[in-house]
Amino acid sequence: MPLTFAAAGETGTVKEIRGKDETRRFLESLGFTVGGRVEVVSQIGGNLIVNVKDSRIALSKAMANRIMV
Repeated sequence: MPLTFAAAGETGTVKEIRGKDETRRFLESLGFTVGGRVEVVSQIGGNLIVNVKDSRIALSKAMANRIMV
């Protein structure tokens, strides 16, 4: 399921990152790697704040839809 479907406080494992090569590389540079843990801190209007690799990152709904957990 896409990361946008996860509820606040829920933790998941990244299964797949979809999109063009440059989009996947960008998300990997932020710490989103296959097999990595991601925790949704909050969700406001579809946009997410997540914890990944001890960092807090804000993602747009479009970017979060590319991350499958």
